[in-house]
Amino acid sequence: MFWHNYKYRLKCFIRDKENMFWTLLFPLILATLFNMALSNISSAESFTEIKVAIVENKQYKDYLNFINDIEAVSEEKETSNGKSLFKISYVSKEEGERLLADNKIEGYIYFDDEINLVVKESGINESIIKSFLDDFQQSRSTMVNIINMKQGSVDNKLIEDLSTRQDYTKKFSLGKEEPDVVVQFFYALIAMTCLYGGLWGIKEVEVLQANQSPQGARLNITPTNKLKMFLASILAATTVQIIGLFLLLTYLNLVLKISFGNQFAYVLLTCMISIITGITYGTFIGALINKGVGLKIGIFIGATMIMSFMSGMMNFKVKYTIYNKMSILSYVNPANLITDSFYSLYYYDTYSKFYLNIGLLCIFVLVFSSVTYFILRRQKYASL
Repeated sequence: MFWHNYKYRLKCFIRDKENMFWTLLFPLILATLFNMALSNISSAESFTEIKVAIVENKQYKDYLNFINDIEAVSEEKETSNGKSLFKISYVSKEEGERLLADNKIEGYIYFDDEINLVVKESGINESIIKSFLDDFQQSRSTMVNIINMKQGSVDNKLIEDLSTRQDYTKKFSLGKEEPDVVVQFFYALIAMTCLYGGLWGIKEVEVLQANQSPQGARLNITPTNKLKMFLASILAATTVQIIGLFLLLTYLNLVLKISFGNQFAYVLLTCMISIITGITYGTFIGALINKGVGLKIGIFIGATMIMSFMSGMMNFKVKYTIYNKMSILSYVNPANLITDSFYSLYYYDTYSKFYLNIGLLCIFVLVFSSVTYFILRRQKYASL
């Protein structure tokens, strides 16, 4: 009887076009729109080498120390994406002016009694070039002052130390991947999709309640074991939701190239627990609100969208603002816990945060299931 009920409910779910749209097609449409809107964010944030021209005039050879310094910076992989800071070209002054006018360089450097920088406009790249020049000239001025104070008697090691660029910071990563704000949006979308499994949960409670549907009235006058019927329905709902989520993950990973890290087993575990959380969340709403199914679905979708918003689906800054100002809301929001679970697998080297999120989701499943069971178990009907 259990498997008969399972197959029957599975067929009913597949024929439910409205819920199939919200749980299957709607997330795919949103993912496509997200990709169209967010595809240029990462490329806009990536650093590109700053193109600088150096004029080879008569005074050029008087500044070989500066030339050596800027060439050293141009050869080193200074930036986080493995690129050098400057891309140097040597030109005449006329060619430098032409390249600057054509926007092929950010600025050009020429020499007379001092080092001069010519730029077309003020911007970040131009400020970086100027900062490098100011740093060199400050070091040069310091050496000249020391030499004048010592009246020419200066230790060579002191000159060497002043000429050497020292790094006082050490680069290290908090995790195994570079932070990426774009994936946060897609992880929040996955969380919303998992929670939308609650639409099936609401339908299942409707079928069990005699005052909500004809099926519920018939079921309540039969000797059918309602717990077995309910579990068979939940299993059928989980099956449909797993298929929908698998299609979404496949689309995100293979088509949109969204990474989920290398821990496939943990990703599957997160998906399973998240789906069960969503379905039991729906049964909780369905059992708690003793009104029509339309009102239940409206409240459910509204609450789900609020939780998705708070988990960063519309604006990733909202997620961090809530965590910093009212961190307790981050731990009582299932959508945020699901999002953090995926991001923990993607970014962090350890699993402590992942296990915390999964543990809290399991507590939600237990609470939602228990409340649903006790409410349905105590329901009595005066007449059917």
